[in-house]
Amino acid sequence: MLADREQEEDFQRFLRRVDDISNLVQGLNSTDPAVQEKAIAETEKRLHDQETCEEEESKTTVNRTVINTRPSDTANAEAANKGFLAILEKDAKERAKRRKRNEHLANALKEKGNDAFRKGDYGTAIERYTEGLEKLRDKQELYTNRAQAYLKVHEYEKAVGDCEWALKCNEKCIKAYYLMGKAHLALKHYGESRQCYEKILQMDPRRESLFKDCVNEVNSEEQRMKDEEAARTEARSGSPAALSIEELLQKLQRPGQHVLYYTGGIRLLTAAVKGRTEQTLFRTNNGFSILKDNEAVRRAFCTERKSTAEVDLTVSLLFLWQAVCAGNEENQHLLLTHPDVNAQLPQLLSSGVPEIQKETLALISLYSENENGRRQLVRHQDLTKWLQILMMFVNNTDARASSAMNILSDLTAEERFKPQCVVLSTGVLPLFTQLLTSARLVNRAALARCVGVMGSLCADAAARTQMAGCEGCWRACLNLVDEYLDASTPEFQECLFAVLGLMMNLLLESNVTIQCFAADVSGRCMCLLGDKDGRIVTRALGVLSRVLPASSAAIEAAVKGGVVKKIIKFLKEKDLCSHSGCRCLHLLAVVTALRFHFKLGWRTDHIQLWYKDPFHLHQK
Repeated sequence: MLADREQEEDFQRFLRRVDDISNLVQGLNSTDPAVQEKAIAETEKRLHDQETCEEEESKTTVNRTVINTRPSDTANAEAANKGFLAILEKDAKERAKRRKRNEHLANALKEKGNDAFRKGDYGTAIERYTEGLEKLRDKQELYTNRAQAYLKVHEYEKAVGDCEWALKCNEKCIKAYYLMGKAHLALKHYGESRQCYEKILQMDPRRESLFKDCVNEVNSEEQRMKDEEAARTEARSGSPAALSIEELLQKLQRPGQHVLYYTGGIRLLTAAVKGRTEQTLFRTNNGFSILKDNEAVRRAFCTERKSTAEVDLTVSLLFLWQAVCAGNEENQHLLLTHPDVNAQLPQLLSSGVPEIQKETLALISLYSENENGRRQLVRHQDLTKWLQILMMFVNNTDARASSAMNILSDLTAEERFKPQCVVLSTGVLPLFTQLLTSARLVNRAALARCVGVMGSLCADAAARTQMAGCEGCWRACLNLVDEYLDASTPEFQECLFAVLGLMMNLLLESNVTIQCFAADVSGRCMCLLGDKDGRIVTRALGVLSRVLPASSAAIEAAVKGGVVKKIIKFLKEKDLCSHSGCRCLHLLAVVTALRFHFKLGWRTDHIQLWYKDPFHLHQK
């Protein structure tokens, strides 16, 4: 009885092993990449265990022959088990060879699909990617590439499915989440789309800019749909506002009318746009097609030399666009991407007609005052040209100069603005030097802000290198310092303050031009150390702290100007504590440069001592 029971147990164990091996074979044949990968890993583990445990299994078999009364059955079971493992091992090796061959074919098909995608033949691209997946079911790139092609042909559900398969192959695939977010957005699944983009940010926090762009796109699209639904409800209810906008737009489409007719209609339309619903009704009734569909309006707007009537029509259009774009990102996008408007905005700014310039600046301000609007400007406009055009408003003495500088300041805050404005030498630098040289004749408040913008652009190494190597720029900066020293009027204070900051930034570079002007820069700054404006004194020290270590000629000029006595005087001032920490750091840098050059007996710990006991030097 005992022998029969043990024989039965051995037989059951054998059957369980057969079942396990059968399950492994099914897993290897599975179309699910995750199941297949798990089966391959389990197979490799079993083969490894079989090889390393043969000695132990041999001992077990010997022990069993002592206990079992029918050892032949156990031996047969073990032999059958080894036979299955041998078949499995052979199958695994064949599969490895086959996988390598299929991987080569799948890569070739992927490249063919990519080539078709680049040519815009998305149907062929999908076919090639599909053929590649038939060769290799767990190749993530084929799923994401096919998803991208599905997006192009508006097969959004299929795109989502491919992204899900890609994530089974690689759960950290950022491209899959990005494309899935796009597909969900197209399907109006706004919550799911945001979740995809949040996953990207979680996996790689460095992609915050991409995350913001994508989420803003989702928010804008969701808002657009809500607005359009509200507008449809308004129109169905027979609202007078909805009927009025629709009727006015229809009247504006009448061909062959006098320019004054269209100007009057545009003004009535502007008055009818009172809120977001009216803005949406304007858009959904093809309001932005006025320029495209009406030749008379388009000709009046686009002509270079405008008559009085054409000026009035252009100003009326600018008023209308301000009304329909205020706070409405979808309308802003449609207007800025309109070919005629996109091309004409720089022309309108340069027109020389004050009314047109004023309203064009007001329209652009709607974009520059918010992050999404700035990004649209950066994406769709030639910013180097805009920089030059807006800088020219420094010559104006009215509100246009302030508006232009507000826009420039806002755009400079956009990270993508600086890299696009690195080519300064073509027109911007000559204009900038001319404005500095003509400081007495221009709007000095606007000039100070313009200098600040140029100083901000110096954060870009390429722009800084161009400016620091421009002799005209250095001469113009020194000329403005001389203007201030000669006039000594408050009108120049802000300009001088900005120029000193610009020079500090430019002195981060080291070149031949700086060496040529170093002594002059040093001499001018020495003259400024006695100024009544503490801010100017601090910045003059800042310029000295950077020019002295760079040039022995600058040190000689500073010494001739009495730098030693002036530094000691600063250190003994009772109100030194009230000044910013920047002045103390600049003083320390100046003392260090002088001590290093002349090997003076001064100890920099005098200044360090001041930090501990600011009244110590006052008592000496």
